[in-house]
Amino acid sequence: MLVFISLSLLNPRLKPLKTLQSTLYNLKHTKPMSQSTSIPKKQLRVRDHGFDNYMEIEKKTRKVLKFQSLILSQYNRTLPISRLDNLAGRLGFKQFEAGAFILKFPHVFEVYEHPVQRVLYCRLTRKAVNQIMQEKEALLAQIPDAVTRLRKLIMMSNEGRLRLEHVRIARYEFGLPDDFEYSVVLKYPQFFRLVDASETRNKYIEVVDRDRRLTVCAIEKVREREYREKGMDAEDVRFKFMVNFPPGFKIGKYYRIAVWKWQRVPYWSPYEDISGYDLRSIEAQKRMEKRAVATIHELLSLTVEKKITMERIAHFRMAMNLPNKLKGFLLQHQEIFYVSTRGNHGKLHTVFLREAYRKGELVEPNGLYLARRKLCELVLSSSRKANVDRGLVHYRGDREDDEMERFRRECSEDGFEGGKEGKDGGREDDLNLDLSCDVGSDFTDEDGDVDGIEKLEKAQLNG
Repeated sequence: MLVFISLSLLNPRLKPLKTLQSTLYNLKHTKPMSQSTSIPKKQLRVRDHGFDNYMEIEKKTRKVLKFQSLILSQYNRTLPISRLDNLAGRLGFKQFEAGAFILKFPHVFEVYEHPVQRVLYCRLTRKAVNQIMQEKEALLAQIPDAVTRLRKLIMMSNEGRLRLEHVRIARYEFGLPDDFEYSVVLKYPQFFRLVDASETRNKYIEVVDRDRRLTVCAIEKVREREYREKGMDAEDVRFKFMVNFPPGFKIGKYYRIAVWKWQRVPYWSPYEDISGYDLRSIEAQKRMEKRAVATIHELLSLTVEKKITMERIAHFRMAMNLPNKLKGFLLQHQEIFYVSTRGNHGKLHTVFLREAYRKGELVEPNGLYLARRKLCELVLSSSRKANVDRGLVHYRGDREDDEMERFRRECSEDGFEGGKEGKDGGREDDLNLDLSCDVGSDFTDEDGDVDGIEKLEKAQLNG
């Protein structure tokens, strides 16, 4: 029987020597580790509480809008409280939850008792009605701008057309009215054409003429302003995007180099036709990746509030050559976009354009945005302020009480009230003197009249 004995057991000093030699060999012949200077494909999302708080407010506003549409659809624009739970169940509210929701927003909803039926009803307040009218006026006033936005949106597509249903889903974000198919598309035949697809039953909106004046992106105007105001190098500004990292985002040395290199990569414009280009090279792939960033940037710039849900961007993915994994692509460029999961229990992802916001507000607000923000102000107003406002519009019906209140108000303005001493003692004496004179004169007149009547009666009896 053969027995194999290791040499390391016979000579215990041999093993440490070999280990030391192999370590020295590895240190000598191994290449030093190099850090990558390209933007990593996968990045952790860093939260920005400013945008998340914005979405929490919009979460409440979205429910309020559903209730408003429910009330406006009823007869006489009023809703009986007895039917509230049944109708609110369509909006996703549980039993007895709708009534508590209405009482949370007294500046938007008002509960009153019917003067004849003696039944509780719910209606919109005057402030809420004024806000709705103001938003409608702002929507109609910006129809020419909405036509331009729709033209630019269609011109970014590959074939110069978009599905009507996809545009209808995103009409609120682009400032289009509900009947935009008739009030915008069919009303301006010199710009749009409605086409029925032969292979499918879908309708498409086509642009009639590609105006070169509309092919200027919003980021190009920002670059021109940066170049004129700050005097930066033309080569650095030519393909640059405005970078604004979220708070808490870790920026390393090599990541800065990667962003600097990416900023100088040229790309094709979102309005440029790339059907005849060869896209198989690595350089072409880099250009296409940056072109996708420019396309989403331009898409957000065309919206009213410079934000849109990622699910609605996905509707235009095939028509605009956007990447399949859209969420990971947006997280790769957190310095340009912000993806918020707040507002709908994480089911929707809202994409913000970071450079368009500052301290939770738009840098360049428009009329429609300001009208919509007024609803947020009504939602955030406290119930205590609502009680004060409600008390200011109710007047007392008794005329004597009104005169007494007016008298007390005048007295309080002069520095005294009732028989209490005011700030000026002379004015109090004058007031007491006037009151005593008035009272004395009243009694004197009445006594004189009574004495005259008694004398006349005695004279008639004697006669």
